[in-house]
Amino acid sequence: MSRDFYDRLAPFYHLIFEDWDASIARQGGQLEAIIRGEWGPDVRTVLDAAAGIGTQALALAARGFQVTASDLSPVAVERAGLEARQRGLAVGTSVADLRHLSQSHGRFDLVLACDNALPHLLNDGELLQALRECWRCTEPGGGCLISVRDYDVSEGPASEVRPYGVRHADGKTFVLFQVWQWDRPHYDLALCIMEDGGEEECRTHVFRTRYYAVPVGRLAELMREAGFDRVRRLDGAYFQPVLVGTRPVDTA
Repeated sequence: MSRDFYDRLAPFYHLIFEDWDASIARQGGQLEAIIRGEWGPDVRTVLDAAAGIGTQALALAARGFQVTASDLSPVAVERAGLEARQRGLAVGTSVADLRHLSQSHGRFDLVLACDNALPHLLNDGELLQALRECWRCTEPGGGCLISVRDYDVSEGPASEVRPYGVRHADGKTFVLFQVWQWDRPHYDLALCIMEDGGEEECRTHVFRTRYYAVPVGRLAELMREAGFDRVRRLDGAYFQPVLVGTRPVDTA
């Protein structure tokens, strides 16, 4: 379900951002500040394990990191590689499931999974499996950085509409919004994009996926169970809450 969602969304994904290039630059500065503050100046190699079309991978590559962009969606990975080449950035690419990262990758100074990617895994067992794979792909002394939504899983409306806004691109107008249908702690998401090409040309694109509204605190517990040390939450450093953890140096 997630792969189909991101395969189909890949050509439109940049429209989620009011200004994608500005967001790439801003996130690059924020992520580098976190990385240097947590793990110092020697972090060089980065596995973006949920890269999508490359927002964070491009941001870090532009700042001198050696980045591999990996994702479940081959269409998104293909676009991430194209975007890197168009910007003159050296970004490696691969297609891999978060739950099986170590089958396709070696070890990196940092493993990254941003923009609420992990909650596509729908139970604690799958999350733990993915975090153990992140641990296996992290050098001893290296780090793991995750950003997720701060979910409120208390009782609330069964349905929610969450607008993104209006975008203008390629001579067209796009209106974006999300519809959430809850069966707590999960919800089905429909991302709707209305495309107005002028006169009577109008199309609606609907992309569907499912999420597990895992609390940030529970995700931190699973990171520790996966083997990460010094796990903590950072607020205000990025557009979403961030969890950071370090693989102990005495692990083979």
